[in-house]
Amino acid sequence: MSKQDDIKLLRINYLRGPNIWTYRPALEVWLDLGTLEDFPSNLLPGFNDRLIALLPAVSEHHCGIGERGGFLQRLQEGTWAGHVLEHVVIELLNLAGMPTGFGQTRSTSKRGIYRMVFRARDEQVARTALAEGHQLLMAAINADSYGSADLQAAVERIRAKVDDCYLGPSTACIVAAATARRIPHIRLNDGNLVQLGYGASQRRIWTAETELTGAIAEGIAHDKDLTKSLLATCGVPVPEGEIVDSAEEAWVAAQNIGLPVVVKPSDGNHGRGVSLDLRTQQEVQAAFDVAQRHGSEVMVERFVRGNEHRLLVVGGRVVAAARGEAAWITGDGHSTVTQLVDAQLNIDPRRGLGEDFPLGQIRTTTDGAILLDLERQGLSPEAIPEAGREVLIQRNGNVSIDCTDDVHPEVAHSVSLAARVVGLDVAGIDVVAQDISRPLEPQGGAIVEVNAGPGLLMHLKPAEGTPRPVGRDICEHLFPHGTTDVSEAGQHSQYGRIPVIGIAGSRGTQDIARLLAWLLHLSGRYTGLACRNGLFLDQRCIDTSDCANWEAGQLLLINRAVQAAVLENGADVILRTGLCYDHCQIGVVADLGSASDLGDFDITEDDQMFKVLRTQVDAVLPGGAAVLNADPARMLEMKNLCDGEVIFYSTNPDAAIIVAHRGEQGRAIFIRDDQVVLATGATEVFLPGLGKLADWAERHERQLLSAETLLAAVGAAWALAIPLDLIGAGIEAFEVSEIPEKNVGRAD
Repeated sequence: MSKQDDIKLLRINYLRGPNIWTYRPALEVWLDLGTLEDFPSNLLPGFNDRLIALLPAVSEHHCGIGERGGFLQRLQEGTWAGHVLEHVVIELLNLAGMPTGFGQTRSTSKRGIYRMVFRARDEQVARTALAEGHQLLMAAINADSYGSADLQAAVERIRAKVDDCYLGPSTACIVAAATARRIPHIRLNDGNLVQLGYGASQRRIWTAETELTGAIAEGIAHDKDLTKSLLATCGVPVPEGEIVDSAEEAWVAAQNIGLPVVVKPSDGNHGRGVSLDLRTQQEVQAAFDVAQRHGSEVMVERFVRGNEHRLLVVGGRVVAAARGEAAWITGDGHSTVTQLVDAQLNIDPRRGLGEDFPLGQIRTTTDGAILLDLERQGLSPEAIPEAGREVLIQRNGNVSIDCTDDVHPEVAHSVSLAARVVGLDVAGIDVVAQDISRPLEPQGGAIVEVNAGPGLLMHLKPAEGTPRPVGRDICEHLFPHGTTDVSEAGQHSQYGRIPVIGIAGSRGTQDIARLLAWLLHLSGRYTGLACRNGLFLDQRCIDTSDCANWEAGQLLLINRAVQAAVLENGADVILRTGLCYDHCQIGVVADLGSASDLGDFDITEDDQMFKVLRTQVDAVLPGGAAVLNADPARMLEMKNLCDGEVIFYSTNPDAAIIVAHRGEQGRAIFIRDDQVVLATGATEVFLPGLGKLADWAERHERQLLSAETLLAAVGAAWALAIPLDLIGAGIEAFEVSEIPEKNVGRAD
């Protein structure tokens, strides 16, 4: 069989939000199989065996059959290369530690052209996995040289991109906890600055620091000497100590305090430059040099006997605790200290250089504290300890043994008090004690440090003991249960949400958006609006360009002043980027037309629009509502797709969908006797404050608003519980001049 040409990647779209495929971000790839359209997998000699040899786990993929081995069955029966590429990319992501189980491949109206999509938490990671999967697949198809070493190199390149692009473990665990509570998040930079929630109801985190962490408190925690003096005044047990400027002063201070002592940088972190249990002038002065390299000032303090513990305080409560232990090696008479450390300690699979490892690699040649301890034992990294000799490597190895359940209530009280005294809402408190299950003072224990922005990995992945849900604790601290589901003016919600209203369709959607934003403004909410007429903040136009897009919507959701957001979503936006929010309170679908404008997306008939615009309904929250035009017959199918309530509207009170929906005690809006009627089941009321529509239209002939537009806006406002008399008065007062299309103001 002749060699096959490469599959062409025609177009790549990163769908950032809910889309026609899934609720979550995904990478959509348009593929041209070329001659491979004539060669499904069962017609490529040896291909299946080569693929399974490289990626044996793909034989376990469920695929569309819905059971393990489903994809292998499809391979044997014959499936096309686009579908195979989907599974190859998914498996490469799994191997790289970024697991995903979602993918789909569908043919288009053009022969050999397919749309392939897979779940993608990060665009750059997804693009890297796609490129590596493409290369592997073509090598397997053409029997090119590609072995296990090539596969490992491909996985490592994807893993490196994950490390570059994805959130660190502390941030990721908080975001995961927020997601589990349906709190949305937006990543604000390439690092670990993340917004939880939308608009005025948001909170920000940066690793384990929150926006409630004050700069003054962080500055106090950074100054170890100041921290100790503040804690001492409140009765918190701390070791006495003093700041020194030279090795000579360090020895004088050590004598004044009483040996043994600790020498450490006053503003260091992660235990760098800390030397413990120093008993001689030589040791103290050598430790000064080590500490000086890791901080601006050096502190000498009383040595506290016991193991180091890290207690995590969140919102004034101890939520997790971990203990460290000394690390020892045993000599064999022929290996150096460094070789013994590698063979007896670093071999532990829990040790590594990255943040994902609960225990760190021990570097005997570069860690000053280790070198000092070796010197005190008459050794060096190159020394060969005699057989059976035990050598201390670290006095307190990585703090990674969970002991949360052992913490004595008085210890927890002292630690919580320390966090409050410094002023930190989230703090890592270092405690040295021989037994954390006993009060500190009787055993001579003490709090030795208070840290802002503490690492969480030791609690998430302890080397021993039970992992603790610290991300959930921080999330609960930022968004306490029991508050409102969606924020009202001036208060946060338990889900970090503001009213988000998405409006989809092609006819009059910008007018629905403008009118609804006006009604929200009158209800007292600072309202953001992104539509084809521009970008608006509380009725001020700040951009006159077409802002019915993902980028403009994100600007509103990031804005801390915005208490409600109205967002117009054309079908092209849903197809190109997905929605700019994860869920909305209100979803409006005005029509199912204008397929003729979407040829680039292989959509040519209005009947295909249902799948596109249902995305707006799929995104409605359980406590929200979909407001749907009852005139297109297929709108009835959307009713069962909505997790919230459905309100239908039509100019015809006898429309079949309206009648059936009212028969089920549903809400509907229609026109009768030239007035807007709001019905719940058999109960009907006229919209107060508006009167006859003919009179209104005559008074507002400049508005050029259709009756359908008016009904859609009223329905959304009704679903938002805006008082009916305010809705009527607001529609009466609405003028084009209230939202100037050419008068651009500066954003506040």
